[in-house]
Amino acid sequence: MEKFVPFEKLSKKAQRKINSARRRDWNGLDPTTRVVPEEKKVYKRKPKHPVSFDE
Repeated sequence: MEKFVPFEKLSKKAQRKINSARRRDWNGLDPTTRVVPEEKKVYKRKPKHPVSFDE
């Protein structure tokens, strides 16, 4: 059984190995293709429900 060594006391190489294992894996997907379309970010000046003036 290995002795427990605190993360701060590990070598930089061992810390990098642990950090890379903790990072999320994209499973072959390219994260740059998962971008929100620009239309959702655009500020819309028109009101959602325009008031009718037919009174």
